[in-house]
Amino acid sequence: MKKSIKEIKEELKQVRSPEDALFKAYAQDERKGVQQVIIQKQRQFEAAERLKQQFDEMMTYENELYSQGATYIAGVDEVGRGPLAGPVVAAAVILPSDFFLPGLTDSKKLSEAKREAFYEEICKKAVAIGIGIISAEVIDSINIYEATKKAMIEAIELLAVQPDELLIDAMKLPVPISQQSIIKGDATSISIAASSVIAKVTRDRMMKELGERYPAYGFEKHMGYGTKQHLEAIEQYGILPEHRRSFAPIKNQVN
Repeated sequence: MKKSIKEIKEELKQVRSPEDALFKAYAQDERKGVQQVIIQKQRQFEAAERLKQQFDEMMTYENELYSQGATYIAGVDEVGRGPLAGPVVAAAVILPSDFFLPGLTDSKKLSEAKREAFYEEICKKAVAIGIGIISAEVIDSINIYEATKKAMIEAIELLAVQPDELLIDAMKLPVPISQQSIIKGDATSISIAASSVIAKVTRDRMMKELGERYPAYGFEKHMGYGTKQHLEAIEQYGILPEHRRSFAPIKNQVN
């Protein structure tokens, strides 16, 4: 007696390759329902292969450094340069050489749910993670560019393992560690993409807490960026200690 389509679908959940004997056997079943299941599974294989290829491409910088003898490579990235409120947050992440997380890319390209899931996975598997947080007050005193560098350096210094190499998203740092500055590194290097996710989730959580403290401002929605809602709240309720007073239009109200 032939298995039902539902039973076949359940069995195929465990199949990871189109070369699997079970997949090949069910591919011969001419029932329309089974063929639809096979087509769906084939699409999943193709999507998984695309993600694997993307991952392999994003390992180019890391693999080159591994081939040159590097052991610990730290990806470094920041989030929060542009907002009117809250800190700038940087993360430095050292991944193990056998790390594999298909789909990992620039945190801005990921859904919030995917970022949270990847955050947990990176935290679980990383060799070391360092996070640098620079407040709005410090940003105002030294400027956002210097504050970004400061956050990145702090993140590197907080790593429990000393990196041999740094892969940094579009920034050169005054640290005595061999480094590469990579334009759009969060979309081309797995280590930088991982640090992008850690920094983004860390900062978003901080801004959500700020949203609970100041519910009228909606920080949990705009994360401190200058949205219409945020600007109207500043106009109505005033400037908070967490606002960046050196950023327009806030600085126009302060002066």
